[in-house]
Amino acid sequence: MNRRTFGKSVVGGAFAAALPGIPREAEREGYITDIATIKVGHFTDTRRPTGCTVVLCENGAVTAVEVRGSAPGTRETDLLDPVNTVEKANAILLSGGSAFGLDAATGVMRFLEERNLGYSTAFGKVPIVPAAILYDLGVGDPKIRPDADSGYKACLNAKSGPLDEGSVGAGAGATIGKMGGGNPMKGGIGTASITAGSVIVGAIVAVNCVGNIIDPKTGQIIAGARKKDGTGFVDIIEWYRNSTSVAVGGSGTNTTIGVVATNAAFNKTQMKKIAEMAHDGMARAINPTHTPSDGDTLFAMSTGAATDRPGNVGMVGALAAEAVSQAILRAVMKATSVPGFSSYLDLKK
Repeated sequence: MNRRTFGKSVVGGAFAAALPGIPREAEREGYITDIATIKVGHFTDTRRPTGCTVVLCENGAVTAVEVRGSAPGTRETDLLDPVNTVEKANAILLSGGSAFGLDAATGVMRFLEERNLGYSTAFGKVPIVPAAILYDLGVGDPKIRPDADSGYKACLNAKSGPLDEGSVGAGAGATIGKMGGGNPMKGGIGTASITAGSVIVGAIVAVNCVGNIIDPKTGQIIAGARKKDGTGFVDIIEWYRNSTSVAVGGSGTNTTIGVVATNAAFNKTQMKKIAEMAHDGMARAINPTHTPSDGDTLFAMSTGAATDRPGNVGMVGALAAEAVSQAILRAVMKATSVPGFSSYLDLKK
């Protein structure tokens, strides 16, 4: 990783001048909703803040998942194993609120049931709504967290086209850089998409990590654990090398969660591989990641609309990783500060 020297001001001055600009990849306007039939809705509870985000594919998408953090909070992930029966999910929920936030998936199920959408059984359709949560209870009042009504409202807000990013939905209470003895910063939620012929690969990621955020193209830290004296960022890997203690406060209180999606047609086994490859994008943009204190989880969805490049798992997996990196950068660069947590935008002033 590149080593850098920053100025002494926390905001403005030489510190701001030394910060890199928004990477070209993160500036591209692309969204997971560029994939037809994918809609995304946020619910943000501004009282804390916290919130949840739903990724809807109402008629179903072939879905798999890969969990690589050691502190996950999830629902219906066993169902997504390729050896298990159900192939398609109708929605994915991403939520703040720690394990309490899993309750928001009940509201998503209610929304889908009202529209008679779900897995067909002898006695009615059962909506399939896998979910993952991040821990944001340390921001504001921990008694305020997403519930079933929050998930339902996120569905009502779901739309195609451009999406709000930053401190909204599941990213509303997200924070980053919680290791190395520095001051953490504000995280958020971001999205990106990449097109190859008729194939579209998109990602949406809520970033609430232990580690720093890295621009993969330069290796520079762009946000994360700020030094106490305001002279730049803590290099967490250097801190590991030199520290006599590797204790991390708040074990299991972090986590980056997201969804990658494509219009290319794949089965569940192939989507499992794409979910695995997509985690490479997380590792490029967050350092360290997949730690014992993170519950890092990525879902992968295939709508199956594009068939001109059938079976090209390697291409779509590689593009999914790239989209995840871009979405992570956008999540942090578009976040706004909350009391106690400055944002990337603050440092650019």
